[in-house]
Formats: sequence, C-alpha cells, structure tokens
Amino acid sequence: MISPIYIARHGQTAWNATARVQGQAEADLNETGRRQAAQNGRTLARLVPDPSGFRFIASPMRRTRETMEIIRETMGLPRDGYELEPRIVEVHFGDWQGYTFAELEAANPGSTATRDLDKWNFVPPGQGAESYAMLAERIKPWISQLRGPVIVVTHGGVIRSLFHALNGLSDRDASMMDVAQDRILEVRGGRIDWI
Repeated sequence: MISPIYIARHGQTAWNATARVQGQAEADLNETGRRQAAQNGRTLARLVPDPSGFRFIASPMRRTRETMEIIRETMGLPRDGYELEPRIVEVHFGDWQGYTFAELEAANPGSTATRDLDKWNFVPPGQGAESYAMLAERIKPWISQLRGPVIVVTHGGVIRSLFHALNGLSDRDASMMDVAQDRILEVRGGRIDWI
C-alpha cells in the first residue's frame, strides 16, 4: 500500500442513533451524521491541503455517498467526482436488518446470545447474510489493491475487518471494537490507526 490512505466511517443515521441493525439496508444521515461528515471534511482539509492528486472512493450505499459528498464539499471540492466500490459495502445482517437487538431477542429468545459467543463468525439468518469473517474475505482483494493517495468512506464492519487484517486484531477484539463516526483513520506502514 502506498500512503497516504485516509479512511472514514459514514456519519450517524437515525438507525445508528436507535441501535437498529443496519447492515446493507439503506438509511440516511441524520443531522448529527451530517455534522460528523463536515467535521471529518475539515480534518481532511488540514491533512490534505491539495487534494487534486487524491482519488476518492465510497461504498455505494446512500449513507456513505452522502458522507463523501459532505466531506468533498467541506474540502472545497465538487460534491461529485468520487468512485463507488461495491466490495466495501457493510456486512449483510440478513433478516436482522431493521431491528434492534432487543426486538430480535423478544422475537427469538437466545438468538443474540448465540451471536455474542462468537460475533466474528456468526451468520445471522436470512438470504445473503454474512459474518464478519465473510466480510473480511470479501474485502481482502480490495485491501491488497488499495493504493494512495486516496480518501475512502465506508462502514464500521469494513473498518473492523481492516483492523483485523492489518493490525492483527483478534476475531473477538475486532468484532467488539467501537468505530467512531467523527474521526479519521490512516493506513501507514501496513497498519491502520486513528489520527
């Protein structure tokens, strides 16, 4: 990987705010999420005084596209002018998407406890559902081809997978880590860390 590579998670959505499982279901940024995206844009503007040589890549989901557009606008760039990368969409939570964990537990007692035993390898029920381990395999080719200078907007699951692949975080630690929506990550020397 050639630096600099900067990565941000999308801003908060109403579903994030209410702890609703999002996965690959679409949800728009809320006002907090728009402020977070603008804050990340200001941070990136300080880090990248001349973004003209950078590529900009986002997951194709609405929340990541809107975050990228706010970041670009805050950096003084046109809102468009970025690439979409389908391999970096969020992990698919199958039939669980759209529900809170409390709702899932009420409907099927013990289901969330089973996930907690091995969150990295757990596959929720439903068509297209993935585990974090499956997500990590999905993004491996993308990681190996990623070259800077680039700014990426993606999802919490993808960022957990990056920490797992690049920093050697254990399955448990990677699946449990908190992923901020108002901070920037940098990949440098084959590792990923918060700035």
